[in-house]
Amino acid sequence: MEIQGTIKKIDETKTYGNNGFRKREVVITTQEQYPQFLLVEFVQDKCDLLNAYQVGQDVKISINLRGREWVNPQGETKYFNSIQGWRIENLSQAKPGNDMPPMPPVDQFEPADNLNAEDNDDLPF
Repeated sequence: MEIQGTIKKIDETKTYGNNGFRKREVVITTQEQYPQFLLVEFVQDKCDLLNAYQVGQDVKISINLRGREWVNPQGETKYFNSIQGWRIENLSQAKPGNDMPPMPPVDQFEPADNLNAEDNDDLPF
Protein backbone atom coordinates (compact mmCIF):
# COMPACT_ATOMS: atom_id res chain seq x y z
CA MET A 1 0.00 0.00 0.00
CA GLU A 2 1.08 3.59 -0.49
CA ILE A 3 0.14 6.91 1.04
CA GLN A 4 0.99 10.40 -0.16
CA GLY A 5 1.22 13.66 1.70
CA THR A 6 3.36 16.44 3.08
CA ILE A 7 5.77 15.81 5.93
CA LYS A 8 4.49 17.61 9.03
CA LYS A 9 6.93 16.21 11.63
CA ILE A 10 9.96 13.90 11.78
CA ASP A 11 10.99 12.51 15.18
CA GLU A 12 14.47 11.48 16.21
CA THR A 13 15.40 7.80 16.19
CA LYS A 14 14.60 6.15 19.54
CA THR A 15 16.17 2.94 20.85
CA TYR A 16 14.25 0.50 23.07
CA GLY A 17 15.22 -2.55 25.14
CA ASN A 18 18.43 -4.46 25.58
CA ASN A 19 18.50 -5.62 21.95
CA GLY A 20 18.64 -2.05 20.61
CA PHE A 21 15.29 -2.02 18.78
CA ARG A 22 15.17 1.27 16.83
CA LYS A 23 12.07 3.22 15.79
CA ARG A 24 11.57 6.60 14.11
CA GLU A 25 8.21 8.23 13.45
CA VAL A 26 7.09 10.65 10.77
CA VAL A 27 3.73 12.42 10.50
CA ILE A 28 2.37 13.24 7.05
CA THR A 29 -0.65 15.33 6.16
CA THR A 30 -2.72 13.95 3.28
CA GLN A 31 -3.89 16.34 0.59
CA GLU A 32 -7.59 15.64 0.25
CA GLN A 33 -10.88 17.34 1.10
CA TYR A 34 -10.52 16.33 4.75
CA PRO A 35 -6.75 16.11 5.36
CA GLN A 36 -5.59 13.32 7.65
CA PHE A 37 -2.54 13.37 9.92
CA LEU A 38 -0.99 9.92 9.64
CA LEU A 39 1.75 8.66 11.94
CA VAL A 40 4.07 6.26 10.10
CA GLU A 41 6.81 4.40 11.93
CA PHE A 42 10.07 3.22 10.40
CA VAL A 43 11.92 0.50 12.34
CA GLN A 44 15.48 -0.86 12.57
CA ASP A 45 17.55 -0.10 9.43
CA LYS A 46 14.62 1.71 7.77
CA CYS A 47 14.99 4.58 10.31
CA ASP A 48 17.88 5.93 8.26
CA LEU A 49 15.64 6.43 5.20
CA LEU A 50 14.22 9.55 6.86
CA ASN A 51 17.62 11.28 7.11
CA ALA A 52 17.27 12.68 3.57
CA TYR A 53 13.87 14.30 4.24
CA GLN A 54 12.61 17.37 6.03
CA VAL A 55 9.36 19.02 7.08
CA GLY A 56 7.36 20.42 4.16
CA GLN A 57 8.40 17.91 1.51
CA ASP A 58 5.76 16.04 -0.50
CA VAL A 59 6.38 12.30 -0.27
CA LYS A 60 5.00 8.90 -1.16
CA ILE A 61 5.50 6.23 1.50
CA SER A 62 5.14 2.49 0.89
CA ILE A 63 3.53 0.99 3.99
CA ASN A 64 2.40 -2.19 5.66
CA LEU A 65 -0.48 -2.23 8.14
CA ARG A 66 0.43 -4.04 11.35
CA GLY A 67 -1.88 -5.22 14.11
CA ARG A 68 -1.35 -7.03 17.37
CA GLU A 69 -3.32 -8.44 20.24
CA TRP A 70 -2.48 -7.80 23.90
CA VAL A 71 -4.11 -9.15 27.05
CA ASN A 72 -3.81 -6.80 30.03
CA PRO A 73 -3.32 -8.02 33.64
CA GLN A 74 -7.10 -7.92 34.20
CA GLY A 75 -7.60 -10.40 31.33
CA GLU A 76 -9.06 -7.89 28.86
CA THR A 77 -7.95 -8.29 25.27
CA LYS A 78 -6.87 -5.13 23.46
CA TYR A 79 -5.97 -4.64 19.80
CA PHE A 80 -3.47 -2.16 18.40
CA ASN A 81 -2.79 -1.07 14.83
CA SER A 82 0.24 0.66 13.39
CA ILE A 83 1.37 1.91 10.00
CA GLN A 84 4.90 0.76 9.21
CA GLY A 85 6.86 2.38 6.38
CA TRP A 86 9.47 0.54 4.37
CA ARG A 87 10.17 2.98 1.50
CA ILE A 88 9.83 6.74 1.04
CA GLU A 89 10.06 8.75 -2.19
CA ASN A 90 10.31 12.48 -2.78
CA LEU A 91 7.43 13.36 -5.11
CA SER A 92 9.04 16.54 -6.42
CA GLN A 93 11.82 14.39 -7.96
CA ALA A 94 9.46 11.73 -9.23
CA LYS A 95 7.79 13.84 -11.93
CA PRO A 96 8.32 12.08 -15.28
CA GLY A 97 9.50 13.82 -18.40
CA ASN A 98 11.53 16.63 -16.84
CA ASP A 99 14.62 15.70 -18.90
CA MET A 100 12.83 15.35 -22.24
CA PRO A 101 12.87 18.22 -24.72
CA PRO A 102 9.47 19.57 -25.79
CA MET A 103 7.85 17.93 -28.81
CA PRO A 104 7.84 20.07 -31.96
CA PRO A 105 4.48 21.18 -33.35
CA VAL A 106 2.64 18.58 -35.46
CA ASP A 107 2.68 20.79 -38.58
CA GLN A 108 6.47 20.39 -38.81
CA PHE A 109 6.06 16.75 -39.90
CA GLU A 110 5.32 15.86 -43.51
CA PRO A 111 2.24 13.71 -44.06
CA ALA A 112 2.83 10.18 -45.34
CA ASP A 113 0.80 10.16 -48.56
CA ASN A 114 2.61 7.38 -50.44
CA LEU A 115 1.16 4.47 -48.45
CA ASN A 116 0.22 1.28 -50.29
CA ALA A 117 -1.93 -1.32 -48.52
CA GLU A 118 -0.17 -4.13 -50.44
CA ASP A 119 3.33 -3.20 -49.17
CA ASN A 120 4.94 -5.82 -46.92
CA ASP A 121 4.76 -4.73 -43.28
CA ASP A 122 7.92 -5.86 -41.49
CA LEU A 123 6.86 -4.73 -38.02
CA PRO A 124 6.45 -7.64 -35.58
CA PHE A 125 3.18 -6.37 -34.12
